[in-house]
Amino acid sequence: MNNAIVIIPTYNEKENITMIIDTVFSLPKDFDLLIVDDNSPDGTAGLVQELQKNYNLENETRLHLMQRPGKQGLGTAYIQGFKYALQCGYDFILQMDADFSHNPKDLVSLYLHCAEWGNDLSIGSRYATGVNVVNWPMGRVLLSFFASKYVQVVTGIPVHDTTAGFVCYRRKVLETIQLDRIRFVGYAFQIEMKFLTWKYGFRLSEVPIIFTDRTRGQSKMSVGIFKEAFLGVIQMTVQSWFKKYIPQQAPDIPV
Repeated sequence: MNNAIVIIPTYNEKENITMIIDTVFSLPKDFDLLIVDDNSPDGTAGLVQELQKNYNLENETRLHLMQRPGKQGLGTAYIQGFKYALQCGYDFILQMDADFSHNPKDLVSLYLHCAEWGNDLSIGSRYATGVNVVNWPMGRVLLSFFASKYVQVVTGIPVHDTTAGFVCYRRKVLETIQLDRIRFVGYAFQIEMKFLTWKYGFRLSEVPIIFTDRTRGQSKMSVGIFKEAFLGVIQMTVQSWFKKYIPQQAPDIPV
């Protein structure tokens, strides 16, 4: 078993899943992979099962698959994946999208920022050095950029890309955060995880990346997801004023 695992949630990603898995496994750093599939009607999980025959040996499982009965939200997919990774003993848990909007080669940089350079959460940031987004309509770029600025202003968190979904956690972060108490399941999930990591006093770093909009498959973004984030950030911040964040080792977490 390797010391790091990459979690990729999927729903109808048959056009991307084989290529993204092959690309991750071709990197100079060895990562294991967990695909969390929400019963994709297009057969995404079946393609992963076929690839497991190639990548999993008798004494080594590198490609893991978690199949869920239906769409339950991005946040719940990651939380179940986090619990699985903790139970399996991984020291570094990374997350990314399946659609190549995140360049798999940047996984190595995210890992090194935690494993070698002492950070507890490294964030693949679109906005750390300006706006590094390719093929997005200007309206969506502005919405995403100002959403992150809005979160910065409301919460005070020192992160430029608060909505980023391309990150690496040390296991102690996920052991400390009470995963079963995470409130958000959509876009705001990414914000809440970073906010809690910061509030518990962990060290965060932003790694500049270039984000490229998907060229295959369909986006899962919706207006409702943004609404959850806009209102939820205020509620989350106000509630944090009445809570003490004391880092402590959590008990073993069942999957």
